Amino acid sequence: MGVLPPRSARFLARAEGARLRSCLDDSGDTGGTGQVLSGLGGVGKTQLAADYARSALHAGNLDVLVWVNAASRNAVLAAYAKAGERLCRADAREREHAAEMFLGWLEATPGRPGCRWLVVLDDVVDPGELDQLWPPPHPRGRTLVTTRRRDAALVGDGRPRVDVGTFTCHEATSYLTRALDVPGRPAQPVEAAALARDVGFLPLALSQAVAYLVDTGQGIADYRALLADRTRTLADAAPDPLPDGQKAAVAAAWSLSLERADCLRPVGLARPVLCMAGMLDPNGIPQAVFTSASALKYLALTRGHTHPGGGPATDASAGASSVPTAQDAVLALRAAHRLSLLDHTLDDHVRTVRVHQLVQRATRDSLAADARRHLARAAADALMDAWPESELDTRLAQALRANTAALADLVDGADLYSDGVHRVLYRAGRSLGESGQFAAAVDHFRVLRQKADRYLGADHPDTLAARNNLASWRGEAGDAAGAAEAFAELASDRRRVQGADHPDTLAARHNLAHCRGEAGDAAGAAEAFAELASDRRRVQGADHPDTLAARHNLARWRGEAGHVAKAAAALAELVAVQLRVQGADHPNTLAVRHSLARWRGELGNAAGAAEALTELLADQLRVQGADHPNTLAVRHSLARWRGEAGDAAGAAEALTELLADQLRAQSPTHRSTLAVRHSLAHWQGKAGNARGAAEAFAELASDRRRVQGADHPDTLAARHNVAYWRGEAGDAAGAAEAFAELASDRQRVQGPDHPDTLMTQREVLAWTDRARGLALQGIDDRSRVRRWLARVWGNRPAPK
Repeated sequence: MGVLPPRSARFLARAEGARLRSCLDDSGDTGGTGQVLSGLGGVGKTQLAADYARSALHAGNLDVLVWVNAASRNAVLAAYAKAGERLCRADAREREHAAEMFLGWLEATPGRPGCRWLVVLDDVVDPGELDQLWPPPHPRGRTLVTTRRRDAALVGDGRPRVDVGTFTCHEATSYLTRALDVPGRPAQPVEAAALARDVGFLPLALSQAVAYLVDTGQGIADYRALLADRTRTLADAAPDPLPDGQKAAVAAAWSLSLERADCLRPVGLARPVLCMAGMLDPNGIPQAVFTSASALKYLALTRGHTHPGGGPATDASAGASSVPTAQDAVLALRAAHRLSLLDHTLDDHVRTVRVHQLVQRATRDSLAADARRHLARAAADALMDAWPESELDTRLAQALRANTAALADLVDGADLYSDGVHRVLYRAGRSLGESGQFAAAVDHFRVLRQKADRYLGADHPDTLAARNNLASWRGEAGDAAGAAEAFAELASDRRRVQGADHPDTLAARHNLAHCRGEAGDAAGAAEAFAELASDRRRVQGADHPDTLAARHNLARWRGEAGHVAKAAAALAELVAVQLRVQGADHPNTLAVRHSLARWRGELGNAAGAAEALTELLADQLRVQGADHPNTLAVRHSLARWRGEAGDAAGAAEALTELLADQLRAQSPTHRSTLAVRHSLAHWQGKAGNARGAAEAFAELASDRRRVQGADHPDTLAARHNVAYWRGEAGDAAGAAEAFAELASDRQRVQGPDHPDTLMTQREVLAWTDRARGLALQGIDDRSRVRRWLARVWGNRPAPK
């Protein structure tokens, strides 16, 4: 009874079908009486149900099959009444009574053999409309439901819910390849896989794509270009007529679900929530984005305009205030989740929201251009609100970066640049760099600078700021010389555009001086900071924080240039000024004390440095907390000077504890984490475990190469230590060879006259002498010496 939907012309057997058969066929043994197939519209729930029903009927496993279009209560009553008429001789004109007779007939009664029956309730729109209409439990009867809903009311009386997803990549590719493989134009699996990804493996979209391609005679590449064209809508990619008796094109497949979700409490919020989700990363949006102040403001502004009736929401959930609460936003997400418009995961700590990419596209297509521009800014504001200043949660930071990238890729550049570069774009780039992805940060700011130049002009402050960030991360990525050159050009342009005394011009000079020092010119950096400190004192005053920062850096680079006593004396004076101007607990005061302890240690007073850092650590813990990066940095320095004072084992132990806390507070690839690993390996070696130090540095060098690049100074430094500790562990020849390779790479990367290059060349000579001395003991045969040198150096000339 009822009309089974026709089998799709290209029906594909799926794992869900086998799972459905297993569950329904075994449900009598487990006390179950049915199954609920739930999922997004277009995933193929009805086809799976029809395939099961048809197979069971043809196999002789059913006596009665009733297929019900369950879109409304009236439709269910009508189907039950017809079944009652045929099975119970009920009067179908009295629908309520006939339906009641049918449900009674399904009930198992003593003395009457149970009939094997299956009732399929297809496309249940509202579980509430099935009140008193559920088929009764029966040992030989089954109820199969298909629905987009995920309400708790659906899964009573032993009806477990099974969520039906999209095709797998393999299933989608196989479907397309088989459907489009026609004589004279064989399908290409690579192209088919690309199209499958473009439509998110959605069965409905795949079937309509096949129909469109067959009808128009176009190729897959043409159809993909149509989908990618943002001036077109999903409706433009729909075939006419639709295949397989489908009632809605992809673009309209979820409109009814969205209307119903918007009617759930809090009324009128599901649609704007879904609109915001449509601008972000389909693979995962943190819930905090939707509960942020900017998101709530957007929901308040759009709630009335998105209500199904076109007017403002009037239910009690709107409350006296027009601004929804964070709880309202969460309930709106749950409403959309109940209608399978999105997936809202509650069992991960960020409560991730996922949306199918075609649902996103259909939602965006429904918006006018002005509404999309407003939404883009609102989504960017929401991301910025959700972004913590300190990225202790690496998964959250990664998700926020992915969402920012998705938003930036989606919208027209003007949407995020019209009023200046949106600050979330700067934040995403900084997050990349702070997580240790220096090359990615450079690429990010290179694109940002190009777009700012295009939309705002070369001399706009935000374009200059993008150049500043690009140069900074070039330096962090290891290209200190390139960064210095970029900052020199930026300082010149800032002077021309903003004036010599503008704070941004002075900041560019600050960065230029720093990069000069990092590039190996410590004396030049000190000279530049001396000039800068003088100009800042003249422009901003002697006690301005920027002036004090310039003095701090001047002391540092004087020390790096060899004037250690002058550095320590200058920092001692600066501590007194910091205490007077900014107070004992100001982060800048604590930072200067940190530097002063270092240079006192460099003067030879390692014990005094450790004592000063112990006092500083107590203040850091009190002021900034145990997990603050500055507190972790002080612990790092304290461990170093304990080691320098003669307690290598104590230093290694302290660094082991610090590494555990560092990994908890920051990512494994954060530069501070890698630096702690470097120090730990060093002090392990100093404590007598040379082989362990060599192995630890080898692992660190591999990780630095992966994260920072092969030519980064930190990677080269790790390789230096690998070679050194190999030698200390007894492999002098291996150390000499490793240092020779490193010297060649340093000369290429840093130049022949860089101090690190010269130092490495000296190590080559030292370890070669040690290796030669060990290898030649008791050897008089010169030919054996030549063979040994050939083995060590290969085809390269040995150092003279």
